[in-house]
Amino acid sequence: MIILNYAHPITVAQQEQIVALTGQHIDRLLDIPSQIDQQQPLLPQIVAMADAAGLSPQQWQSEAILVNLPALNFSAAALLAELHGRMGYFPPVLRIRPIVGSLPPRYEVAEILNLQVLRDEARTRRAQ
Repeated sequence: MIILNYAHPITVAQQEQIVALTGQHIDRLLDIPSQIDQQQPLLPQIVAMADAAGLSPQQWQSEAILVNLPALNFSAAALLAELHGRMGYFPPVLRIRPIVGSLPPRYEVAEILNLQVLRDEARTRRAQ
């Protein structure tokens, strides 16, 4: 599996949690900067973030890809749209949470959100 990390570095412990949750080996972990210039148009910057993964059209559509989204909400939303266009489906994403009571603050993988399943299930509710 390829992890596209657009947020804080993913620790070894978090990588182990990801492997345990997915049952898949991490082939590549790509740390991709997600800093944007708020004085410039967003969409070209989002395209550049996706391009920075260096994946071919075939890889976008055939590789197992897991995404750690940028923290900035509108960057995350736009990046999801860009990735969906390249992949043909919504990618699964990490949800990372603070470990309660840890000093200094530490974070763990809470779950992996399967956005495509969420989307597909939501379609069944629009007819109700």
